[in-house]
Amino acid sequence: MAAGTTTRRRTAALLGAAAVLLPLLTVTTPAAAAPATPGRAAPEKAAPIVLGHRGASGYRPEHTLESYELAVRMGADYIEPDLVPTRDGALVARHENEIGGTTDVADRPEFANRRTTKRIDGRNVTGWFTEDFTLAELKTLRAIERLPDIRQRNTVYDGLYQVPTLQEVIDLAKRLGKRHRRTVGIFPETKHPTYFRSIGLPLENTVIATLKRNGLDHRDGRAIVQSFEPTSLRMLDKGLKVPVLQAISTSGAPYDTVAGGQGPTYADMVTPAGLKEIGTYADWIGPEKSRVIPLNADGTLGTPTPLVRDAHAAGLKVSPYTFRNENRFLPADLRNGTAPGDYGKALKEYEIFYRTGIDGLFSDNPDTAIIARTAFLKSRG
Repeated sequence: MAAGTTTRRRTAALLGAAAVLLPLLTVTTPAAAAPATPGRAAPEKAAPIVLGHRGASGYRPEHTLESYELAVRMGADYIEPDLVPTRDGALVARHENEIGGTTDVADRPEFANRRTTKRIDGRNVTGWFTEDFTLAELKTLRAIERLPDIRQRNTVYDGLYQVPTLQEVIDLAKRLGKRHRRTVGIFPETKHPTYFRSIGLPLENTVIATLKRNGLDHRDGRAIVQSFEPTSLRMLDKGLKVPVLQAISTSGAPYDTVAGGQGPTYADMVTPAGLKEIGTYADWIGPEKSRVIPLNADGTLGTPTPLVRDAHAAGLKVSPYTFRNENRFLPADLRNGTAPGDYGKALKEYEIFYRTGIDGLFSDNPDTAIIARTAFLKSRG
């Protein structure tokens, strides 16, 4: 099949104990990433996949090899590197190109003069940016916990881990797959692609070349690419055979829509017509979880929307984001006490979402997601 063929789409909790025990319970499903072909009998629904969101970022500083490895040890089916470039064009794993909150750069006097303000996706951002550092310079920095007030225990690892490259993440996934005798998928996201294109550091060609070079350009689900911007996804779809996920935020529009003055808003994307259009270049949607089950006015969990049903009708799979154990990120009726960093009734939240028929989810706590998945599958026989 030719790369980027559009025809196929148009027709379409204890940490230590968990790290040891959960791989024995895991139902891994990366090969289930390809969609069913309309007009043919749909395959039996696979177990929902669990994506280690920035690794196991509930337990280690995000987007570090150590966070990714822990996610795999906990049984995650995929690890998710968000990708931004360095000045010399290397792709590294950071949630944002501004790294003041995720590395120790602010404590490095040799880089004090790199602090600046930039216009990123329509807003001013002040800090230090990956595109102003060579890869060699970035490798001298060390990761820190992004949410120290909520995840104070993670700060014990501050200063230990490097910022990894995409190639290092791929190499890790292959090593861990051999060690654990299962497929470990990668789920890279292009971050701020319109912005990076505007400054001469486009992401897409490097992503395409890297996946091809590593033998990952296949429909077997070992790699799935994602972005919030359809323009970036269409480029990736043309250059690769891998499945594609359109990420969908709670409000507003993708920045390529904003910058170009035309294109869908996120509200447009979740309509039946919008989902049909997404199906011309993507296989999955990744909505913010409140688009699957919104919150009531009092912050409690509400009633599911028709999004999962409508996406499935359009031939798309659904993997919402982001699931976390802490009270701060849970609906009001699933919290335990009032301390933001205390764990709430996360297992109950997973159970409710699994019942909607989702095909996967992004979790900061893969062990909790898999315990809940195991219980859900058992309850369904």
